[in-house]
Order: sequence, then C-alpha cells, then structure tokens
Amino acid sequence: MAVFQRTLWRLTSGVLGVTCLVLMATLGILLKNAFTKQSILPTSSPAPTTMEPQEGSGCCFCQEKWIGYQCNCYFISNEKKTWAESRDFCASQNSTLFQLKNMDELPFIKYLRNFYWIGLAYSDKHHAWMWEDGSAFSKDLFPLTKDLYPGNCIMFNAPKTVLNVPCTDEKFYICEQLLRCCLVQKGGQ
Repeated sequence: MAVFQRTLWRLTSGVLGVTCLVLMATLGILLKNAFTKQSILPTSSPAPTTMEPQEGSGCCFCQEKWIGYQCNCYFISNEKKTWAESRDFCASQNSTLFQLKNMDELPFIKYLRNFYWIGLAYSDKHHAWMWEDGSAFSKDLFPLTKDLYPGNCIMFNAPKTVLNVPCTDEKFYICEQLLRCCLVQKGGQ
C-alpha cells in the first residue's frame, strides 16, 4: 500500500511539473508576441481599435521598442546623442526626428519626464526655424522667443516647453516614422 501511494504521488507531481512548464512556455510566447507587435490606432477613430494589416505585408505594426499611434511609430530614446547623431540614428531607422504638427498628435508625450531633441532647427538659407523635412514651423504650437540662438537646436517637453541648447550637447531624442499602409487604407498614396 505504501509503495502504491509513493508511486501515485510521484506520478502526480511529475504531471503537475510538466503542466507548469507548458503553461510557463505558453505565457512566455504570448508575452513576446504581445510586446513585439504593437497595433496602431486609426486617426479618424474615436474609440481605440486596431488596424488590420494588408494581407502579407505586416506594415501596420511598429518595430520592437517603438510605440504606435495614428499611423506613426515613435521611438523614445533612453540614450543620449547630439542632435546630428540623433537625426542620423533616426534616418538609419527610416524615420526622422519627431516633428510636432499639433498638440493632439501625441497625447502620451505629456508623460515624458525629460527633454528630447526634435526635428526643429534653424535654417540659415530661409532665416527661419524649420522642421527637418523642410516644412515651416507654426508658432501656434509653442512660442519661440526672440532670444533663441539660431546656432542651437530645439528640445521639447510637454506641455509646450522648449529649450534652445547647443546642438553638440548629448540629449535624449524621439524618432517618428510614418506607416505607408495607413496612407493606402485611408485612400492616400
């Protein structure tokens, strides 16, 4: 009788051990998949919904460590670089330094605690502050005071706070990447 009970307990503990291992492996796979494919919210949707990627493309998902929002992916750095190094890193990821077009564009920016390089710099050619893509800066976003030194670069932190510091300083940065599949789904190019 004692041998039978010992064998039964060994069998039960073995089955439970294998079950635990299978459950842990399944949980690991599910967590990995959940964090590597962050879905994108459509720009016109009032409620959070996810977009379906075009068949076989997978283009409506951001890369690992990027945050998806309204047809864009954003990379918020945790390392510091100069403005030019930040711009070059973003370019190597097929993106640009963040270009804030309106205050509603990025609601989670209000939770960022640091200042970040953005794609706003002074153009000697145009004698004006311009975004990295050459588009004009709107003073409605945040005021740029007249005492800004044109040789410096702009850092941003919410709400509407900017710093004008030497471009050679090493700071955090934000990259922005447009998802082309959103344009296709919205009837664009």
